Amino acid sequence: MVQWTDFERATIKDIFSKIDSAVVGPAALSRCLIVYPWTQRYFGSFGNLYNAEAIKSNPKVAAHGQVVLAGLEKAVKNMDDIKTTYKDLSVLHSEKLHVDPDNFNLLSDCLSIVVASQMGEAFTADVQAAFQKFLAVVVASLRKQYH
Repeated sequence: MVQWTDFERATIKDIFSKIDSAVVGPAALSRCLIVYPWTQRYFGSFGNLYNAEAIKSNPKVAAHGQVVLAGLEKAVKNMDDIKTTYKDLSVLHSEKLHVDPDNFNLLSDCLSIVVASQMGEAFTADVQAAFQKFLAVVVASLRKQYH
């Protein structure tokens, strides 16, 4: 079980209260698909992902980006038991979708970049440390089902 400080809890909740999931989710997923093009293989049903503009304007990418942020918001509400919260999602990604678990780290990195750009100077080193810890717990929870 992860131990959260009061600062970390407050910081994570504050970040998610300020970001616009309709902007951040699609931007993070788009960035991931552009920067790490091999991650596109899991989105074959999304249509045209042939270049950066096609990815950024793809409504299915945008919708899935919002789904990702909704999942993260669920983790924020269940910070004391993220692993249980993500149990079914871990099974889905490992057993049905067969997603390479390293991709969770890639998306996490892209999400950090997008959040940092949204927050500007407010994304201090202490805020980043709390956010990175949160994302690391989420990634570990998603990887739990992998053998």
